[in-house]
Amino acid sequence: MNNFKLEALNYLDFEYLNDLSETELAENHIKKIIADKFPGFPCKVTLEDAAIGETVFLLNYDFHNVNSPYRASGPVFVRANQLTKKYAQNEIPVMFNHRLLSIRGYNKEAMMIFAYVSEGRFLKNKLLQILENPKIEYIHLHNAKPGCFNCTVKRI
Repeated sequence: MNNFKLEALNYLDFEYLNDLSETELAENHIKKIIADKFPGFPCKVTLEDAAIGETVFLLNYDFHNVNSPYRASGPVFVRANQLTKKYAQNEIPVMFNHRLLSIRGYNKEAMMIFAYVSEGRFLKNKLLQILENPKIEYIHLHNAKPGCFNCTVKRI
């Protein structure tokens, strides 16, 4: 079965950010930014671009916490005071349509066994094609140019 669901990051991992002072944010190397362009600040909790004037946090996040050489962390944008958005089977959020994406497929040992770069407008068909490989357990989507993690794609 090739059907999939995109999983945004859990807002509970970031809820504390809304209560931190400017000093606490700085001590934790977290940037509080007011979005000044659209698109430009892709939220990993909603998989939507922040609107101009909206508050976003930029922080390092351990998005691939696995026992593998591919364990990874990196910068993510999170919009203030947002709940995790759920997506339907095979649904692609609009924010991917205008981005160049790095698509990385992992096996059950959390080893990368597939990597590809694609324009976001072709993402749905590419994911369906990639998931024809039964060895791929899950997929990570990254923005290809800056390299930032976007979300996990799971089989359903």
